[in-house]
Amino acid sequence: MNEILNKTDKYSLNSLLEFQQGAVVSRVLLKKKSGNITLFAFDEGEGLSEHTAPFDAYVQVLEGDAEIMISGNPYLLSAGEAIVMPAGEPHSLKAVTAFKMLLVMIKSE
Repeated sequence: MNEILNKTDKYSLNSLLEFQQGAVVSRVLLKKKSGNITLFAFDEGEGLSEHTAPFDAYVQVLEGDAEIMISGNPYLLSAGEAIVMPAGEPHSLKAVTAFKMLLVMIKSE
């Protein structure tokens, strides 16, 4: 599997990915059979449409504000806040302001 970052290096997550106008950009930091860790940057108003995933997904907002819908329930998250999107549950994300998040996906048993 791919390991994008060196295990023993120290990183500032906010500096690993920049916002791009009108876009959602991502960078895979670690990828394993059991799951992966990905950094995302969403420009204001951008998002990901409703979908499901076979992984439990931990979202940590690093900067800005996001609306995350899980099974039709809205959650407004700001920098420093986190939520778990359960495997198999429909979810979507939208940037209320430009925001960055760390997504940790773990294979559901």
